[in-house]
Amino acid sequence: MADTATRTMARMGGRKAYAAFGARPSGTRHPLVATAMVLPLAALLVVVFGGWEAVVTEASSVAVMLGR
Repeated sequence: MADTATRTMARMGGRKAYAAFGARPSGTRHPLVATAMVLPLAALLVVVFGGWEAVVTEASSVAVMLGR
């Protein structure tokens, strides 16, 4: 019983720490923030591996699926 209480207190302490700093737990990041984090890496990979044609092909395929 004491072991369960200890684990519960540890979890609650973590939640309080998030609340104290105004941070949200992982998995709730805004999509625009996630996009801004990924775009520089994606651009680097395109340049390093020369995949510009593949990016254009995929983007046009997505545009066709979206009806543009």
